[in-house]
Amino acid sequence: MSVTDATPGRPVRKLAALAACVLLAAGCAKAGTAGSSTEAGDGSPVKVGLVYSKTGPLAAYGKQYLEGFKAGLAYATKGTGAVDGHPVEVTEQDDAGDPAKAVSAAKDLIGRNVKILAGSTASGVALQVGPIAAQNKVLFISGPAAADKVTGLNRYTFRSGRQSYQDTKAAASFIGDAKGKKVTVLAQDSAFGQANVAAVKEVLGGEGATVDAVLAPPSATDLTPFATQAKAAKPDLLYVAWAGDTASALWTSLTQQDVFSGTRVVTGLDVAASYPLFGPAAEKIDFLNHYFAGAAGGTEAELAMTDAVTKAGSAPDLFTPDGFTAAQMVVHALEANKGSDADTDALVKSLEGWSFDGVKGRLTVRAEDHALLQPMFQVKLTGTGAAAKPAAEKILTAEQVAPPVVKMAG
Repeated sequence: MSVTDATPGRPVRKLAALAACVLLAAGCAKAGTAGSSTEAGDGSPVKVGLVYSKTGPLAAYGKQYLEGFKAGLAYATKGTGAVDGHPVEVTEQDDAGDPAKAVSAAKDLIGRNVKILAGSTASGVALQVGPIAAQNKVLFISGPAAADKVTGLNRYTFRSGRQSYQDTKAAASFIGDAKGKKVTVLAQDSAFGQANVAAVKEVLGGEGATVDAVLAPPSATDLTPFATQAKAAKPDLLYVAWAGDTASALWTSLTQQDVFSGTRVVTGLDVAASYPLFGPAAEKIDFLNHYFAGAAGGTEAELAMTDAVTKAGSAPDLFTPDGFTAAQMVVHALEANKGSDADTDALVKSLEGWSFDGVKGRLTVRAEDHALLQPMFQVKLTGTGAAAKPAAEKILTAEQVAPPVVKMAG
């Protein structure tokens, strides 16, 4: 892989046009006109909609997110599945990584009076669901979607995962002084890939590095030409931002082109199933990391998540904490409002500035733009094939990788 989360299709280029078209149809044009909101004390269920990649190129990430959400909901509600006597009723919708399907699913859920949405495995999806949330005053907590533009998108949009800037700051920690160095970003030409290019230019370019990019179509299966271009660029640092099921082909191409012999390669550590894909190159790569099983060293939340997911027959992985954190955020917002989702603005206010103990340690929802401040990891893989195992060499504090504050767009 690399730094994960990608949109299978090309990035959205007409967001403004979309925003004008996503208001709900007549009869349910405003959230709350169908059915009724959950009021404090009436014991009725509170509805939460999860729009995520159950199928599609990022289905493995979506599965982890869902498992984490279930574990987090149990943890945050102390096993009751309810907040102040209101059962949390979760409805799942599959977007298959397709923004159009996500838009349709979000509109459907809002039409059924769902006031809280979560999910978004892909960046392209999050960037389209966010405006719907704002237009209909619905709380939206984006998941693994990493595009920086999700932060500050609007006051109704939050995130439960990290963002590209945090990945980039973690990558920058490997090279020290960037002044005068050449950096090449190898990525897919998607919302996620372009967000990584922008972040590298902002972070490392701002520190004096020269930054260029090699972008491959998300549908490309022959990746040799792009590996060749990356080698020809002769960078001091090759930053690989990749996601999805072509990761194996990418690393094979980079190995065949002998890229590792002439440049330092930094990438994100993907899901556990991907560890063998790096082959002999694994020990030559510097990995930045959002999370791997055991990375946090056994926080209370991590132990609870691990126990719940393991008992369900699975194992914690890269994006399991994103679902767990989303559930913590949902429950906190409801607890602050006595189990009621009737006042979305109050739900939003309760999350702004909230600091809490999550899977990775202390997390903070920054009030100004809703960035989720969190630690990141420097990781090495040792061993090859099925024996490959990650180890955290350094924990980067939330402050070390914090993105700059952005002005809230709406």
